[in-house]
Amino acid sequence: MLDRTSLILTIIGGINWLLVGLFQFDLVAYICGGQTAVISRVIYTIVGIASLWCISLLFRERHDEAESAAARS
Repeated sequence: MLDRTSLILTIIGGINWLLVGLFQFDLVAYICGGQTAVISRVIYTIVGIASLWCISLLFRERHDEAESAAARS
């Protein structure tokens, strides 16, 4: 559950950076009242922590759910 949540938050952060890069539009800042607003900083921090967690996904062994189900049968 934490992996999936972190991945979703990281994707949202990536989309926000895409908007910044292409259109100079920061959606989080727009919604939350600017980059220096407390809520914006909290969101940026949560997304940053989620991205750090996603680094651990690179170093884990992958198990295909279909293989796991077949092994249990």
